[in-house]
Amino acid sequence: MARPPMRQGPRIARARLPAEVRPLTSSTPDALWASRSVSTLKPAAVVCEGVSRIQRGEPLLDDLTMVVDVGARLLVVSQPEQSASMLLRILASLSRMQSGVVRLAGVARPDSSAAGWARRVGYVGPEAGIYPWMTPREVFDLAGRIAEYDPADIQRRIDGVAEHYRIGLNLDEPIRRGGEPLAQRVALASAMLTEPEVLLLDEPLRAVDPEERARLLTIPGSRRTVVIASRYPASEAGLVDQVAFLRDGRLIVHAPIEELDRRGLALSQRGIDAFIEVSAAEAP
Repeated sequence: MARPPMRQGPRIARARLPAEVRPLTSSTPDALWASRSVSTLKPAAVVCEGVSRIQRGEPLLDDLTMVVDVGARLLVVSQPEQSASMLLRILASLSRMQSGVVRLAGVARPDSSAAGWARRVGYVGPEAGIYPWMTPREVFDLAGRIAEYDPADIQRRIDGVAEHYRIGLNLDEPIRRGGEPLAQRVALASAMLTEPEVLLLDEPLRAVDPEERARLLTIPGSRRTVVIASRYPASEAGLVDQVAFLRDGRLIVHAPIEELDRRGLALSQRGIDAFIEVSAAEAP
């Protein structure tokens, strides 16, 4: 099925998959990933087709069509700033869209089962959204039970995230004792407990020291797809390999970071604006 014509402005065009092969995800068997065809096909982890959302009379998303390949690290920047956050909330099925279709990890509708999004999609918002009286262990245990892991597997996963996110000393203390930095660490660690295929991060870890934030947001996994919504694109330098810019809900540019680098432009709002101007001038 052909994609609808793009009317969102200049962008770096890339070949896309026919609709019938897009459902391939990072959970596709290793035997297929080892084949030469997969590196050519580049299956999609996130697909938005004609997504629209109006809030208080303002079009936050306007017929947005965008494809994010498996393994990408995408930064989404927007004007107004709420558009990027709304996009991630829609992807996480926390907010509704007025129209359009969304597919994550090959799943075309919200599916909270273990075989659906419960294990394969993770979301972390600007607020940790965790009761401060809970301990990190309780949060992780709840996340593991929701994902339907057995007790031994839950414990193994708790041990892993507690070590990586340096939560071990606070594991059995109320989160309020560690304040917002600990709450944000726990939220990210909880999302990573299931080793999701798609990780959605909205202004993540802003209360954490910048150097430690960069370490924690260097998300491992060549098949894991990470989408970050940020008002401060310069703070995400080194963490992403693609950038998408939305203006009034429309996709203006979606390009590899190397395209900015090639033109000597920094990953910043000024650099993105300059890139849009250059792309428009270079367009035939």
